[in-house]
Amino acid sequence: MDMSAMSEAMPKLEDMQHWTWVMGRAQQMMMEHMAEMASKQPSKMAADALTQFWDPSYWQEQMANMPKFDPAQIFEMQSQFWQQGLNLWQGLLAGEVPKESNKPDRRFQADEWQSHPAFSTLVQGYTMIADHLLRLTDTVDGIDPKAKAQLRFAMQNIVDASAPSNFALTNPAVIKKTIETKGQNLLTGLEHMLRDIRNGQMTHTDPNAFELGRNIAVTPGKVVHETALYQLIQYSPTTDKVLKTPLIIFPPWINRFYILDLNEKKSFVKWAVDQGITLFMVSWKSADSSMREVIWDDYVRSQIDAIDTVRELLKVPDVHTIGYCVSGTTLAATLALMAERGQAEKVKSATFFTAQVDFAHSGDLKLFIDDQQLKLIDTVAADSGYLDGRYMAATFNMLRGRDLIWNYVVNNYLLGEDYPPFDLLHWNGDTTNLPVKWHKAYLADLYRDNKLVEPGAITIDGTPIDLRKITTPILVQAGKEDHIAPAKSAWKIMDHVSGPKEFMLAGSGHIAGVVNPPAAKKYQYWTNPDETGSLSAFIEGAEEHPGSWWPYWVQWLEKQAPAKTAAKGARIPGEGDKPAIEDAPGRYVRQ
Repeated sequence: MDMSAMSEAMPKLEDMQHWTWVMGRAQQMMMEHMAEMASKQPSKMAADALTQFWDPSYWQEQMANMPKFDPAQIFEMQSQFWQQGLNLWQGLLAGEVPKESNKPDRRFQADEWQSHPAFSTLVQGYTMIADHLLRLTDTVDGIDPKAKAQLRFAMQNIVDASAPSNFALTNPAVIKKTIETKGQNLLTGLEHMLRDIRNGQMTHTDPNAFELGRNIAVTPGKVVHETALYQLIQYSPTTDKVLKTPLIIFPPWINRFYILDLNEKKSFVKWAVDQGITLFMVSWKSADSSMREVIWDDYVRSQIDAIDTVRELLKVPDVHTIGYCVSGTTLAATLALMAERGQAEKVKSATFFTAQVDFAHSGDLKLFIDDQQLKLIDTVAADSGYLDGRYMAATFNMLRGRDLIWNYVVNNYLLGEDYPPFDLLHWNGDTTNLPVKWHKAYLADLYRDNKLVEPGAITIDGTPIDLRKITTPILVQAGKEDHIAPAKSAWKIMDHVSGPKEFMLAGSGHIAGVVNPPAAKKYQYWTNPDETGSLSAFIEGAEEHPGSWWPYWVQWLEKQAPAKTAAKGARIPGEGDKPAIEDAPGRYVRQ
């Protein structure tokens, strides 16, 4: 063998020294992290989990509850699986590159996944095994449908976590990047990962790119009212004339309100104000130990308080309302309570953004609701009286694990890429704490037991409520691809209220289906003027419209109360009977 060629093939001393340093630096980072974590008191949740892990009775119970399979089905599936495996290996031995799957998969976009026999075989083998495991899960017998759905969901998460793209040595893009950067990508990625572990939350965007009041939540306004549970923001008018009937938005308290006010181009708040609407926004307080005893009644009372505050401030008989997600659920309870008390006329209309009142078809989130999960919440929040918002964030991430977990494992931990500035993901990571007493009741009474649709089954502030008594005109907006509040579930509101009602289906999901400004010219929405008894019937006869549904909604709102008035006096924040407390977005959203 040519000695010069051999010399060139051997690693150089400086390369060996560099990789030794990379491994040493990684080890040092890990040891520093472990030392820091060891100095902290382990959580009660972690201690209980560790005790349970070593408890033999726990594993005996798990084995006793193992699902049963049909032997005949298993034999047939095994035969198919082995035949597929045999075909794959025969092709590999013949020097053939396995054919690309007809189904596009963003995880395997690098050219090597298709052009290199080893990586292509790896993908095909993974896909074959993944499909087999999921089909095997679908054959389980002897368990109830919810348990089967939970098993399928768990298997899907295992399959997603096992993808070869998630590991440095089996991802060609990571190998290429490691060679190009001489391992710096792995050190940067390790730094990202350790920081996320310390923070207890996965990072999705540059944490320093956005600041409330500077480049997000910037629509001018003032906080004009405040309670222990919420602040009420009034936005400054931008038109000479405004609709006489004002609008109050109730955003979900499981997230920050500024999803509706991200920036000037995306802001539903700014757009609505520019349409001549006097707009008020509720900014809920993130729970702390002082909110240990807060229950649903307190949120309903807060909505009524906001309605009465705006009516009194502007000297108007009624208001328009919007309820988003969980606050839409609460708005339905508020309307039912006001109807029971003879006060329904205080609300001129109600719009529901991706909200549920009937949880029979509430999607994958329902899989997390059982007695074990409720006990876990008790464990996590035993001392503080509130549930740390990071637990809810992790739950929502798991619903879309491939996009919101493993995608970032690859990009930011393995490839060591910088986090992009993305306002929507910044909002997604800006978690809020939840009062544990109410959160548990919400999961048990609504998600698990579906009591809200049972007349009189739920009592608010001492009064049993019945959704059938709601006669307020409503418009229901749902997202076609919503995985939090599926369209089929949001539709069910139509089955339980008695007043004028209209349903509208928007393209995209729980967030993008709502935050879709007209200028973006994205997605579409569907309407159907006929009365239909189901979502499928609605879709069958629906007319598709390109772009944003916002203009359609504002036309509907104007039909409910077309009268206008001058934008002066109390219509300007701080110039009515309630002086301004502070500038929008207020301090509650910063807590």
